[in-house]
Amino acid sequence: MKAIKPIVISGKEVLPLVEGGKGIGVSNGASSGAWAAAGGVGTFSGVNADSYDENGNVIPMVYKGKTRRERHDELIEFGIQGGINQARVAHEISNGEGRIHMNVLWEMGGAEPILEGVLEGAKGLIHGVTCGAGMPYRVAEIAVRHGVYYYPIVSSGRAFRALWKRSYHKNPEFLGGVVYEDPWLAGGHNGLSNVEDPRAPQAPYPRVAELRKVMRDMNVPEIPIFMAGGVWSLAEFEDWLDNPEIGPIAFQFGTRPLLTQESPISDEWKQRLLTLKKGDVFLHRFSPTGFYSSAVKNEFLEDLIGRSERQIPYLRKPDGDLTAALAIGARGREVFVTAEDREKAEKWIAAGYTEAMRTPDGTLVFVTPDSQKHILKDQIECMGCLSACNFSNWSQHGDFTTGKPADPRSFCIQKTLQNIAHGGDVEHELMFAGHNAYRFAEDPFYADGNIPTVKELVDRIMTGA
Repeated sequence: MKAIKPIVISGKEVLPLVEGGKGIGVSNGASSGAWAAAGGVGTFSGVNADSYDENGNVIPMVYKGKTRRERHDELIEFGIQGGINQARVAHEISNGEGRIHMNVLWEMGGAEPILEGVLEGAKGLIHGVTCGAGMPYRVAEIAVRHGVYYYPIVSSGRAFRALWKRSYHKNPEFLGGVVYEDPWLAGGHNGLSNVEDPRAPQAPYPRVAELRKVMRDMNVPEIPIFMAGGVWSLAEFEDWLDNPEIGPIAFQFGTRPLLTQESPISDEWKQRLLTLKKGDVFLHRFSPTGFYSSAVKNEFLEDLIGRSERQIPYLRKPDGDLTAALAIGARGREVFVTAEDREKAEKWIAAGYTEAMRTPDGTLVFVTPDSQKHILKDQIECMGCLSACNFSNWSQHGDFTTGKPADPRSFCIQKTLQNIAHGGDVEHELMFAGHNAYRFAEDPFYADGNIPTVKELVDRIMTGA
């Protein structure tokens, strides 16, 4: 194993090991501070970050606004206060070692005011901002205004080229690095483009080499690339070290830090990670963001899969092949479907999936009355946690609607992530994880249920294992 050399990140020489930011309290001040204290780059999430009371207890995010817009404003205030709180915790725990970064999703609701508010309220405590889930053109000017480095998250050289040409070339001195997040292996939301096949993963090396070539062709400074997604053992990336084609390289770990003593996730979640098998992490497109994302295949995802499978196209008037009348709803209103689909629908109804909910794509999905009740309740209680939400049809722009019907095939992402981050049932909530999570069960480091400290994990990673 080649020697793993320190690298300059956000103005300081540190280990080339970065904690990946995971939203809704899953990477927080405690985990990121511990990672920085071990000599690397800790990353706390600025997405719905927790605040604490004087006794150190999490303050529940209770929304009092009567309208979505009012609740959205509350969400921004929660986000600012939570981000400042987590930055302070991380700074204290780090003991001045390593670097502290904040991770922001560009498509989260209120991303810009939250980022501005946290950087203003936590001056000097945050050294860098990582940002993805969209095309974060304006993150550069915000970071520069507050004197911190910025790190765009991309999944291709093409995406970085667009960001550089439109915005980043104006502030190259604060571009600290570029995070390459593998769209087939990373946990959470993935940057698969419309031209890439989710079923045909591509090896990361050629894509990272192409990203570096794009950067050099545009005379971008020789800054680090962070390899993210699917990183488990550095021995598997030995040929990337001191490689002139790749250039300066650091490695971002998202999944492995979940299973540490400082990780804030529940014991139930940690124990579930130790049981995963290859294939248990599922790449899906149910997220209300419209992006692909990767999560553990549990009863929560099984319900969404089943919901979409109980789906048929319909018309309000007969036309073409859709001429078979089907009565739906309490009033028995007729819609028209194919004869084959009417037979399917009648079987679903007989099995208890009696409620037909319309989608934006001219289809009906069949759910139980209880499921319909929960879907409608979550849509009504939307607090605008995304810039635009397919599930509730919220948009933070214009007249605060996407202009499309709400989509019952999706879910309220803030609700389920808040639930699982604060002790919710891991079978019935969305549980993000990278596709290498099955390796917890195979790696002898975790034998007999061993859960290391962050320092122990970092020391282990530095051996190449």
